Amino acid sequence: MMADNMQTAKGTPVLSVDNLTTSFRVGDQWRSVVRQLSFDVGPKETVAIVGESGSGKSVTSLSIMQLLPKGVSRIEGSVRLNGRELLTLAPEDMRRVRGNDVAMIFQEPMTSLNPIFPIGKQIAEAILCHRDISRAEAKAEVIRLLDKVRIPNAKGRYDEFPHQFSGGMRQRVMIAMALSTRPKLLIADEPTTALDVTIQGQILDLIKTLQDEEGMSVLFITHDMGVVAEVSDRTIVMFRGDMVEAGTTDAIFHRGQHPYTRALLSAVPKLGSMQGKERPMRFPIIDIKTGDIQDEEREIRTPAGDRHPILTVSNLTTRFAIRSGLFSRPSGAVHAVENVSFSLKPGETLSLVGESGCGKSTTGRSITRLVQPSGGAIEVDGYNVMGLDEGNLRRMRRSIQMVFQDPFASLNPRMTVGAAVMEPFIEHKLGTKAEARDKAAHLLERVGLDAEMMRRYPHEFSGGQRQRVAIARALMLDPKIIVADEAVSALDVSIKAQVCNLLLDLQESLNLAYLFISHDMAVVERVSHRVAVMYLGEIVEIGPRDAVFDNPQHPYTKKLIAAVPVPDPARRKLTRQIATDEIRSPVRPLDYRPPERRYRQVSEGHLVQMSDEAY
Repeated sequence: MMADNMQTAKGTPVLSVDNLTTSFRVGDQWRSVVRQLSFDVGPKETVAIVGESGSGKSVTSLSIMQLLPKGVSRIEGSVRLNGRELLTLAPEDMRRVRGNDVAMIFQEPMTSLNPIFPIGKQIAEAILCHRDISRAEAKAEVIRLLDKVRIPNAKGRYDEFPHQFSGGMRQRVMIAMALSTRPKLLIADEPTTALDVTIQGQILDLIKTLQDEEGMSVLFITHDMGVVAEVSDRTIVMFRGDMVEAGTTDAIFHRGQHPYTRALLSAVPKLGSMQGKERPMRFPIIDIKTGDIQDEEREIRTPAGDRHPILTVSNLTTRFAIRSGLFSRPSGAVHAVENVSFSLKPGETLSLVGESGCGKSTTGRSITRLVQPSGGAIEVDGYNVMGLDEGNLRRMRRSIQMVFQDPFASLNPRMTVGAAVMEPFIEHKLGTKAEARDKAAHLLERVGLDAEMMRRYPHEFSGGQRQRVAIARALMLDPKIIVADEAVSALDVSIKAQVCNLLLDLQESLNLAYLFISHDMAVVERVSHRVAVMYLGEIVEIGPRDAVFDNPQHPYTKKLIAAVPVPDPARRKLTRQIATDEIRSPVRPLDYRPPERRYRQVSEGHLVQMSDEAY
């Protein structure tokens, strides 16, 4: 019945997958990771496969392309491209199919591009392998393709290397390479996951436009339901190797039946859903097995009243010297943070938002003195951070702790989770080992883990569980402020909702202040009291969350908000027309003096930078 629902209504399918089962050898046994998967992709149609880590969606795409390692993988069933069976093709024949009829773009373009060859020559090589044309004709075709994927000054950038391009521009290069042989099917495997929100918006618009122009079919693989709503005609939902639901995207979003589908959709923050709500809101959590509401949506309440700031940042500046020449003399500086000022009260969440390179993470590290600021003033819980010696700096850090994006990098793989959580308490000599053990056990239970897990090692936990361990570790010193640096960015959507709820619950019960650093505008809207938007090291707009989201004033803020994918299938035909300019470089000459910035007050607490610069 489910397979019938996925039959294309647009004529003969370009791609037809029937009972696909993919298994991997584990020891002397075969373990299936994709089971009995069937679907079609019609001409000029976009079909999305959606699911969280481990659902089998990427293995599906690699099975179709036959890119899985031989000997340890086994693919069964049928995969037909324009009626031609792919699973029985000889390797040489399959290589020709990959180049001419089907192309694939991956999540991280830097791993797909050779760093020692210019991008133009890499695309030209792909064309020359599959088409009988001269090198001059191939170069002209590459420049045409780079123009087509909206890379500014395509002719001038032909001889540039991958490291000279931003992440978004590298992904455009990969799309140009995929289009170079005019494929009938494009498989896009998480092509926007690692990109900033505005770059993601540009890439989604680009894929839509190119699909119309080239008449391609697209198999789009993602875990982002907002992206699914904006690009796909039909959607397949996968859970632990099985297709649990399939149908038109509109039906999946508005009439999804499977508990897992409903759980995925409930965990997706929708931009604009916080209108009229003053305080942060917990995410509703639905049980993935029963479909019952497991966690109610509700407001987070922290003590009100005239509270004095626990963190005050004034004119913070952080610059990194650039050295060159034989004697490594300073030749310039990266102006990572420039003249940033804000305050944070107990029980309050201030979110720093912006794209990669805007200085938000450096701001968080400067406040904790993990990075040495170049100037300004920072006061944390009565400490003048800039003037602290090593001993007082350690004491100050009891008041402010950081939770990073990648918990696996934050935890010692050779240390048990219990030892890792206990370590700060013991290092700061706050009590005995027995007291540390008791407190660690209590905090692990507080963050939703069992105290018995203290004996395990980090690799024995999932990503979401490791982030809970990192939060427990940060709480061991009873901090008053937590700097959450992209703390939920790498998590699957349902795990992200659970960790956000945990952070909000801890804020409510412990009156914690959060400096929440993120590029995910929809999550920021859900968890914040106030928002500061950063661009090129400066705060260009700051104010209460509802003021910034409901009445954005700065052009860059408007651009960020407009680029957020909204989980609404009605927006599928819309394009945002976001400018394709790359973010400007923060590198400045040694004699550079930043202009004096002026701010205009829009409403109480809502300030916007006055500037004639283009964003």
